[in-house]
Amino acid sequence: MTQAAHPRSAAHRPLRGVRVLSLALNLPGPAALMRLRLMGATCLKAEPPAPKGAGAGTPGDPMGQYNAMAYATLHDGIKVVNWDLKSERGQVALHKELARTDVLLTSFRPSALVKLGLGWKALHTRYAALSLVAIVGAPGERAEEPGHDLTYLADAGLVTGMDLPPTLFADMGGALMASEAVLGCVLAQKTSGKGSFREVALSEAASWLALPRTWGLTQPQGAVGGAHAGYRIYACRDGRVAVAALEPHFAAALCQAAGWPVGGPAALFQPDTHAAIAAFLQARTCAELDALARERDIPLHTLRAAPSA
Repeated sequence: MTQAAHPRSAAHRPLRGVRVLSLALNLPGPAALMRLRLMGATCLKAEPPAPKGAGAGTPGDPMGQYNAMAYATLHDGIKVVNWDLKSERGQVALHKELARTDVLLTSFRPSALVKLGLGWKALHTRYAALSLVAIVGAPGERAEEPGHDLTYLADAGLVTGMDLPPTLFADMGGALMASEAVLGCVLAQKTSGKGSFREVALSEAASWLALPRTWGLTQPQGAVGGAHAGYRIYACRDGRVAVAALEPHFAAALCQAAGWPVGGPAALFQPDTHAAIAAFLQARTCAELDALARERDIPLHTLRAAPSA
């Protein structure tokens, strides 16, 4: 069922009638714009001209060159135009659109915004009702520092080995925070009649996502970091199984299935409990564990091993 056909979609479009113009490139801005469109906003994306020598139809956003599938998904239902904001023609087109825009979304460094005449003071003077949501790498004075998703995750303690993180957490978390900021701007404009400025820092998005680790929850000694026998990834006969039997009744069901005495909460942190559950799961296939999950109401998810070449 498509988004448009979903029977509840009309009731979940709080931004209907709101016009958003995005100048934000790569992932956080387009991901935020995608969510804003799904909330009913009328979205326009302005990209720079494609690089010289690029083929016809090449997007001006680098994401279109990194991954065509991602670019197409992010911009589905969004009108995209190409403006050279350093040219007079591009500036005319930009300000014509800004005159009827509710929220401007950017991902430039602050100094670049000022050079383009898009600093908050200048914008607010010219367009009193316009809001600006500026996505930056780090907050405040650090907004001029270069960085990317990986560096923000590393700074937040979320790069724990030599492997790259499995997804772009800071970028996607920043996109959620940016869409939240747009909602905040729209609500504020309804009461004050004036636009407002909000800065969204990707480093702060990474720090927000890192809070469970900062608190110790996902550290090796934490309940969801591997210390609790009911919340771990185990090997099974033909793959792996992610077990999330954290609450006492789920943990008790897991222990009973494994034939292990159900003790108090502290027992789930003991090495012998870990060993007993590991041995039980190791002896069973993914199919058997899927059946067990249904029969015993145990939260687990099997991950079958990839077939050998």
